[in-house]
Amino acid sequence: MTEPRCHATDDATLGGVHIKYLLHCPRQLWLYSRGYRPEQGNELVAFGEVVDATTHSRRRDVDLGEAKIDWVTTGAVVHETKSSRTPSPAHAAQVRHYCLLLERRGVTVRGGVIHYPLIRRTTDVPWDAEARAEAQTTLSRAHQVINSGSPPPRLPRGGCRGCSYNDYCWGGD
Repeated sequence: MTEPRCHATDDATLGGVHIKYLLHCPRQLWLYSRGYRPEQGNELVAFGEVVDATTHSRRRDVDLGEAKIDWVTTGAVVHETKSSRTPSPAHAAQVRHYCLLLERRGVTVRGGVIHYPLIRRTTDVPWDAEARAEAQTTLSRAHQVINSGSPPPRLPRGGCRGCSYNDYCWGGD
């Protein structure tokens, strides 16, 4: 295998997508970190972008470089919108990652809220010592996967349904 095109060498280069991919499929994170981006043409990704853009249209993204937070309200509460109908541990991990990035920039963060407009639900994400430790552990795991010389094993095929990396992992099978 050729040398990776880009390594995430510091925490500031890791965004929420990196965390989401780590928890969904470490192989997906490994490929993404090397510049493989089939999700750009994926219908599910496009749908998620439309849901995000039309749900809270008066809010403005908070751009932290690689990480883009949907919005932060007064009192430093991180808000993230998901097009999923099913809450996922990866969603909360992504919000905790954003809280960690903001805290490292000197912001006193109170927590986060995940919005699921398709099912009209929200989920609170606490920000405390336990959440901070969890975010740091997840960040370390992401670095381990990214810096590995070979891709992690692929998931069982059923776990790949709808994944834009499906052709890369299963194209020859």
